[in-house]
Amino acid sequence: MEDGSAAEAESGRATGVLASLRRLLATAAEILQTRLELLSVELEESGHLLRDLLTYALIALFFLGFGMLLLTLLVVVIFWDTYRLPVLAGVTALYLAVGIGAALRVRHTLRTRPRLFAATLGELGKDRERLDPRA
Repeated sequence: MEDGSAAEAESGRATGVLASLRRLLATAAEILQTRLELLSVELEESGHLLRDLLTYALIALFFLGFGMLLLTLLVVVIFWDTYRLPVLAGVTALYLAVGIGAALRVRHTLRTRPRLFAATLGELGKDRERLDPRA
């Protein structure tokens, strides 16, 4: 009889271990699914933001460029007889200064932008810390 109850206890432990392993795998799968959903949302948001940014940037560049060209022509025509060359030099210097300022701003923005998938990487790091037995 003792051998039968020992075998049942061993079988119960094996079943308990398998159940625990199944729960562990289910939890790991849920964590992975949550992280992948977060990654998906971040990718989608980045795509929408980039598309909107590029669309408005192109519209702004086109109309501002066209407006600046017409403004330059107007100023040159106004001063055609007296200060044609100084006006052209001044407008050219202004355009170069604005262009250099914009280029510096773009460079600053690119250097200080947040890391791609920062939230996902942060959550994965927290998961790793929680699961690390040495912690």
